[in-house]
Amino acid sequence: MTSETTAPVDNRGAITVSIMLATFMQGVDTTIANVALPHMQGSFSAAQDQIAWVVTSYIVAAAIMTPLTGWLAGRFGIKYVFFFSVAGFTVASALCGSATSLVQIVIYRLLQGISGAALVPLSQAVLLQINPPDRHAQAMSVWGMGVILGPIIGPALGGWLTDDYSWRWVFYINVPVGVIAALGILIFIHETRHAHREAFDFFGFVTLSLAIGALQMFLDRGELKDWFGSKEIWIETTIAVLGFYLFVVHTATATDRSFLNRDLLKDANCVTGTILMFFLGIILNGTSVLLPTMMQALMKYPVLTTGLVTAPRGIGTMIAMFLVARLIGRVDTRLVILTGLALTAISLWQMTGF
Repeated sequence: MTSETTAPVDNRGAITVSIMLATFMQGVDTTIANVALPHMQGSFSAAQDQIAWVVTSYIVAAAIMTPLTGWLAGRFGIKYVFFFSVAGFTVASALCGSATSLVQIVIYRLLQGISGAALVPLSQAVLLQINPPDRHAQAMSVWGMGVILGPIIGPALGGWLTDDYSWRWVFYINVPVGVIAALGILIFIHETRHAHREAFDFFGFVTLSLAIGALQMFLDRGELKDWFGSKEIWIETTIAVLGFYLFVVHTATATDRSFLNRDLLKDANCVTGTILMFFLGIILNGTSVLLPTMMQALMKYPVLTTGLVTAPRGIGTMIAMFLVARLIGRVDTRLVILTGLALTAISLWQMTGF
């Protein structure tokens, strides 16, 4: 992607606004639906483990599709991949709002995750393209504000929309933003030449997708099905283990390009950072989904209050981002990470007393 042409400076402001709208939309959607889950559960007459698929289906689809972003951008060009991602996300949002059954909204959330996976990495790539190297730090600061602003506003916005209108508006709210972003990308981002035409590793993609999907089914339905007392759980476990095994072996032994870039695994910092983010993702995503439901179902908080109570988490993240940005280069990065992990552990321990 780095070898593609740079967009004219005249369009830099319009391009920045367009991609920031797309980034903001994706950021909002990671949190806005959480506070509305109990209302969706009642609307669809779904059990607790079933309604959780409204969130997990999106996350699973995004996790599977994110590694594809680089290949798609190299194959078809950043402009068109970005445009179709925003357009697909917008259409899927409208479909989620109009869903009449649990099956429908889970399918539409899958489509949302598939479309939304490319928004964050491509927005970074475009910002780096249209700005000279001496402005990269400033551009990433602006981008970081957009990424964080979405999760901050999401819970409160979702609570207000659900309380005053309907849970369906937590999805409809994406439509006007998505239309503006898609038009901006289509009009202002110039077509870039296709930098790479590498073969697609279909086997690696399929094995990883099956493994992640089966693992999620195992985790979601295990308690309901009495874990390994159920044939379904055994089947899902077998598919997950076999899928991960084949993916790892294929990635390690493939003579041509593998789905996962093996060169990244040679960087110890990259591997360590990925492992840390994996465990942090489990903690942060898990609590962000469970807390709103707990507050409404067990603590009897109104949906708007739930949104306001969960919003400070994003505010804290934004404050920390500005603080850490000033500490980088002055304080050992390992110490910063260690402090962050310690504060996370302390805060989670305090949350057990809610």
